[in-house]
Amino acid sequence: MSLPPEKASELKQLIHQQLSKMDVHGRIREILAETIREELAPDQQQLSTEDLIKALRRRGIIDDVMKELNFVTDNVDQELPSSPKPVGFTDRQSTLLKKSDGTRMADSTTMLSISDPVHMVLIKTDIFAETTLVASYFLEWRSVLGSENGVTNLTVELMGVGTESKVSVGILNIKLEMYPPLNQTLSQEVVNTQLALERQKTAEKERLFLVYAKQWWREYLQIRPSHNSRLVKIFAQDENGINRPVCSYVKPLRAGRLLDTPRQAARFVNVLGYERAPVIGGGGKQEQWCTLLAFLCRNKGDCEDHANLLCSLLLGYGLEAFVCVGTKAKGVPHAWVMTCGTDGTITFWESLTGHRYLHKPTSPDEPSAAEQPKPLYPYRTIGCVFNHQMFLGNCQPSDSVESCVFDLNDESKWKPMSEEAIKSVCAPGATTSLPPFPPLCASTIDASVTSNEIEMQLRLLVSEHRKDLGLTTVWEDQLSYLLSPALASYEFERTTSISAGNEEFQDAIRRAVPDGHTFKGFPIHFVYRNARRAFATCLRSPFCEEIICCRGDQVRLAVRVRVFTYPESACAVWIMFACKYRSVL
Repeated sequence: MSLPPEKASELKQLIHQQLSKMDVHGRIREILAETIREELAPDQQQLSTEDLIKALRRRGIIDDVMKELNFVTDNVDQELPSSPKPVGFTDRQSTLLKKSDGTRMADSTTMLSISDPVHMVLIKTDIFAETTLVASYFLEWRSVLGSENGVTNLTVELMGVGTESKVSVGILNIKLEMYPPLNQTLSQEVVNTQLALERQKTAEKERLFLVYAKQWWREYLQIRPSHNSRLVKIFAQDENGINRPVCSYVKPLRAGRLLDTPRQAARFVNVLGYERAPVIGGGGKQEQWCTLLAFLCRNKGDCEDHANLLCSLLLGYGLEAFVCVGTKAKGVPHAWVMTCGTDGTITFWESLTGHRYLHKPTSPDEPSAAEQPKPLYPYRTIGCVFNHQMFLGNCQPSDSVESCVFDLNDESKWKPMSEEAIKSVCAPGATTSLPPFPPLCASTIDASVTSNEIEMQLRLLVSEHRKDLGLTTVWEDQLSYLLSPALASYEFERTTSISAGNEEFQDAIRRAVPDGHTFKGFPIHFVYRNARRAFATCLRSPFCEEIICCRGDQVRLAVRVRVFTYPESACAVWIMFACKYRSVL
């Protein structure tokens, strides 16, 4: 009896998994090498299949495999209920395995259907480790499928970003090569036809979504004319000046083992630098929402970039998360993240600081509203919320965040866009114009080494600064070491909002400072590793300058640096300057 093709494929997959688990391939290689070395004549070049099978059977490999394999049968109608079950067989409902068994390379036709482009980002880094986004380019790589020998050379023009998106920044020569080589290449005509059809399909989907978005906006304005002034953001320009639906900037993103909790993810997003898009001349804020790869490569971005990344990470943790678009104090446009709990709890996440705020709506009509405390969050108005599947415009009488009710299922309060319309242009693989989300990369920074380097540089800078003032500098290593628990406690509190370890730190400092002496300490936090820049910032604080320039009897100085690393080589740098001296009346 022959198996159907799909069942044969599943059986092959199960056998392959078992062989990998038992490392059969490695054992076969060892036996093959041993057989060739011991049994073949010097003039014999090849080992026959029969000889290899005999060698495997002689060493018990085949018997081991047959003992370990656990075959699976489906519950099919043709099976006779009275038939005996062979030993080692198990009945269960089968799981369809749709992926390749991984033992052979995909053919050229299959690879032609992979529409994800290669996203290349060009970054400039100056001597102070400051990064600037220079260019962002999406390379269509599939032309190599139709080239002879699987090799092709391309010349692409890289354009600038933001306000310079129409300005050329250079020419890039690219050589593409398939490895291992394809058994059969496609004709260039087939490749070009496929790419043209995909572009046509994408353009039609984007056109239909634009028509739908215009109709949705007209309906939204008919609800209340004042809606025209609300921040309802349906499209946003990326770094190349291309308008994309805002829902395409968010996608569930799993951090693997790099981030353990949603709050740690919020801390990671927080330590990425904040920088508004550069603007030439006066006027309003420059419009630029970066794609995720461009944001991660330069390690800094605007509030929208931070909010999109945090929302994607929270979605990856299984939370119902949305990006909120609205304003802060003085009407400044802003974006933050909101999560909706299963119990109806609404939590705001500020992606630039990592702070979390619970939201409780207030009604201005209630007598007790005047007695209620002002909310702690900085948000004033909200125009819309969105994620990778939903877009909702705020159609409540007031767009004030304080009085807003976040019952997103109530269409009298939130006007939704069609989820099908959003899916048609924002779902993975829906259009070829959407860039894929890259996985997060582990940090390449050695926290201990970097901490020590910055600390040594700061000691030198402090000593030189005091020398210019005519002061000597005496460092106390033990006092510096005692500052470590405080820095660890500060980072723990930033991540978890829980304060711990302060009692032990204070007790250790009391023991280290003799009677009649005064201790002063100043902690400060940075998201960069430039010691000179950090020192200049510290001197602008009167309290820190007082410690660094301390005068008195038996002055002892201390400095401790602690670098906490996060994915994408982002880091939180904590520095504490301290001094102790004998008080003289």
